[in-house]
Amino acid sequence: MTSIPVSIMASLGIKHRCYGLMVTLGLALPALAQASCHLREGDLLFACSETDNAITAVTSGIDRLPIDHVAIVHRIGGDAGQLCVIEAVKPMVSITPIDDFLSANPLLMVGRVNVDVDVDESIGRCLLMVGKPYDDIYMPGDSALYCSELVQLNYVDHDGALIFEPVPMSFHDSTGQVIDYWKEFYADRGMSVPEGAPGTNPGELSRRRQVSIIGTISGGNFHNYLKNTPVGDDNCKKTEN
Repeated sequence: MTSIPVSIMASLGIKHRCYGLMVTLGLALPALAQASCHLREGDLLFACSETDNAITAVTSGIDRLPIDHVAIVHRIGGDAGQLCVIEAVKPMVSITPIDDFLSANPLLMVGRVNVDVDVDESIGRCLLMVGKPYDDIYMPGDSALYCSELVQLNYVDHDGALIFEPVPMSFHDSTGQVIDYWKEFYADRGMSVPEGAPGTNPGELSRRRQVSIIGTISGGNFHNYLKNTPVGDDNCKKTEN
């Protein structure tokens, strides 16, 4: 059993009293079914880091949470198929079974696109990216992809227009200074820090107006994000069977 870090729990607890401060994490099949019944094709799973890192040092997610990864909900074979995520991780864009993803990411914010989105087309575009290399230098315009770039480049509306436009990338801290980690990271590769270049990051994506955070998942259990706000369970019967 793993405890959620106090800093994360406090952030959630202060703003959202419905989320208990005593939650502990552990995966079980009934809990997984309970969580998966709330997930829809194309939902976005934002992972909260348990430790500080170079990504969370320069970006923040919804409610200033330390979000450092995002993956895309996909059910292979339709409504009755295996629940997975599509994610850009080392070494390549992959399809990961949901239980493996939950084990690796114990606290998740569940995002749902709240504007016109062609889910089938968007997921189809993401699936075409499977096998492409992970972009570990976070540069736009190359053949490799990082996690939020997979979403940003492939989510489209029914007219084929991108849902998410790129934003200037940030490698600086709250003082406006590029942190030493990123200076050294790019210097080692003979590059300058691409501060301000068009791109995206998972924390910023979680704050977009086109995304509604509908809940959290911990230990396979789904919790409504806003107290007394119902969340549809259209797929519960299908996923629990």
